[in-house]
Amino acid sequence: MKIFFETFGCSANQASAETMLGIIRSMGFDLTSEADADIYICNSCTVKYTTEQKILHKIRLFGERGKDVIVTGCMPEVQLDLILNANPEAYILGVRSVNGLRRLLQKLAGKNKSADEITENHNYVPVRVSSKTPDGFLNLPKIRYHQNIHICQISTGCIFGCSYCIVRLARGDLVSFSPADIVSDIKAAVAEGCSEIWLTSQDDSQYGMDFSQDSPDAGTRLPELLKQIAGIPGGFKVRVGMMNPFSIKPILPELVDAFDHPKIYKFLHLPIQSASENVLKTMSRHYTMNDVGEIISAFKDRFSDLTLFTDIIVGFCGETDEDFEKTAEWVRKYKPDKVNISKYSPRPGTKAFPLRNLDSRILTARSKELTKMTDGLKQETKNQRIGKTEDVFISKYGKESGVLARTADYKPVVLNEAGLNPGMSAKIKIVEATPGYFIGELIEIIGNNEKE
Repeated sequence: MKIFFETFGCSANQASAETMLGIIRSMGFDLTSEADADIYICNSCTVKYTTEQKILHKIRLFGERGKDVIVTGCMPEVQLDLILNANPEAYILGVRSVNGLRRLLQKLAGKNKSADEITENHNYVPVRVSSKTPDGFLNLPKIRYHQNIHICQISTGCIFGCSYCIVRLARGDLVSFSPADIVSDIKAAVAEGCSEIWLTSQDDSQYGMDFSQDSPDAGTRLPELLKQIAGIPGGFKVRVGMMNPFSIKPILPELVDAFDHPKIYKFLHLPIQSASENVLKTMSRHYTMNDVGEIISAFKDRFSDLTLFTDIIVGFCGETDEDFEKTAEWVRKYKPDKVNISKYSPRPGTKAFPLRNLDSRILTARSKELTKMTDGLKQETKNQRIGKTEDVFISKYGKESGVLARTADYKPVVLNEAGLNPGMSAKIKIVEATPGYFIGELIEIIGNNEKE
């Protein structure tokens, strides 16, 4: 069987995609182009309406062509009706049942499309594999999108309930994976040659909040997990994924201490969504902008070079011109290295869905204004680094030639030099700043970091 596999959305979805690709390879099936496929597997995302519509079009199109379709990811958990309206014969794989892909492919290989149960206690509409217990997230073979970058999912789900968020409905309550399993997963990746580890989840700083008092892992939060990961032998670096202000605050001092290790990139992805207290309250975000300021100050006081990413939603229900200006003022003050700007997209089933939406023209205007501002600030900040000497870690090979390196604070530097491989460290000089990355010149190779 020939399979066309397509994934959408966040790094957690990407991690699941790499595992599913590994399953496909282990079963001896061929990955192919859209035109040649017998089966279409869609690892879906439902955060944005435009993505949802693209996915529905694709699964409808493949169904009309008489091809088998498997839909997994977040959409089946919250929009199953839309999927089955688009393609009533679609096979459904629950977002927590990554390993269940094997059973569905076995069924398709046997040309048996009846609705018989594959295992007990599963529901099928018409054939559905789902599980309440996460299955298939760690310690399984992968086909990685970047051969030396390993995405490790440390938890799934969320304790909180932001009013606009459909992902919480799709992925359910927080389930943190055991530190032992996470460490084992990363050790195996390092042994396979991975030099960069990405920790991902819906919110990394929630890690361990769900461990019960009688659990052997009780009391283990993200700072302790980072210490265990940093203690793994080998030359690798760790990028900690998105962390929300409300879950960072209780562990802030310990988290900053844990970041103070050479294996941890000084990279903080802190989504504020809005700098207006009124909007944050409507969003049910459970923090103030003073909290945000304290978090950023704590990191910058320890790490003078810190890469700051944030996410901002423009045009949320009830956002006034004054509310938007507060967000713009915050951006001008903190000058984030990257701002992921989204126009508010109402999602069914969320608390905010019944609220009155703003005119779409307002959303477009605010998005354009904020994008123009952030692009200008980003280039201004980048230019200040030209001429500086930096120690960098070689992250991966370039698309055409050379390598992509990372500074200690995760800034990307392109080096068009021969003899550099992922896992090495080098001293370089930054000679140019482009909108997406720096260009550097090699001064000297420092080492291979094998025993770092």
